[in-house]
Amino acid sequence: MFWAVVVLSVTTWQVLVHGPLARLDERLSRSLVDTVPRGLSEAASDLGNMTVALPVLAAAMAYAAWRGRRLAALYAALAMAAVPLLVVPLKEWTARPGPLEPWAHGYYPSGHTATAMVAYFGAAFLVSRRLVPVAAVLTAVAGTGLILRGFHWPLDVLASLCLGLLILRVSAGHQRSTGSTRRSCG
Repeated sequence: MFWAVVVLSVTTWQVLVHGPLARLDERLSRSLVDTVPRGLSEAASDLGNMTVALPVLAAAMAYAAWRGRRLAALYAALAMAAVPLLVVPLKEWTARPGPLEPWAHGYYPSGHTATAMVAYFGAAFLVSRRLVPVAAVLTAVAGTGLILRGFHWPLDVLASLCLGLLILRVSAGHQRSTGSTRRSCG
């Protein structure tokens, strides 16, 4: 958890001051964009769209509620609601231009990556811990697709992974504390 905060802080600072790490990030991105067919990178990046990720989480929440885990489903919903509440102000504050659209601003951090991470890991936590590797693959594919297509810089994706980790940690911490309280009282 500590490292997620450190990485998020350092990457944000480097983006704000356009430091050496941000400049390296931009050079790396230029060498990666369009190294795979655009259709493939676009399909991969679509895994972070709300229209793809949210139905997965909603189905898992419905399953959890049906299984009597309504509070866990609520915490998953709150975790997803936290994504835009945290990502949008960071985008506004950093005003980072995009890899393929230098005139546009608001690319750091990647909302698609954070959405994918919170939705897919949240769904895995609600349905079965055995699905965590699937959530990891879906999140990695979404983030990689965003970089390879040129929709985001690598640091945008890295920062979102750290932010997603923090959101999931808080959500999971609340689920565990609520579950342990219920068991000890019942």
